[in-house]
Amino acid sequence: MLKVFIDTEFTDLRSPELISLGLAAETGEEAYFELPFEITRCSTFVREVVIPLLEGTASAVVPLDVLPCVIIDWFNVVRLGNEPVLICYEDDVDWKLFCGIFDGYPPSFAHGRNVVYEISDLLRVSYFLESGLAEHHALNDAKASLYAFRDKIKA
Repeated sequence: MLKVFIDTEFTDLRSPELISLGLAAETGEEAYFELPFEITRCSTFVREVVIPLLEGTASAVVPLDVLPCVIIDWFNVVRLGNEPVLICYEDDVDWKLFCGIFDGYPPSFAHGRNVVYEISDLLRVSYFLESGLAEHHALNDAKASLYAFRDKIKA
């Protein structure tokens, strides 16, 4: 089963709306998407830390109604045939927002697993120090999770 690590950035904790999504496959493929959002719905933390890291490029920004097709197309390239995909996430909000892209139901080949207790904090910190990448960018965080993952359960 192919593991794909996801991370999201969102407006605030009380009523999270997706701002960006990063996907990092254990095979090396990556995807990053940003969505249009209303800045007035963002927490102070998001305004000060997350928004400055957004790319805002035409290739990154995808309307929500197009995003499900773009993600499915990416999975069709990344996975082999009908191979199932294990979506690894560290926060239940990430899984909820990922499922929300598909009206609450992830693709039939995708199965989610919270791996927060299988991520080495030391390796995660090391990843950011060595790579020089910024935390709180969805793709960087997904790649850090992939790097720091230590499987305690064989999927």
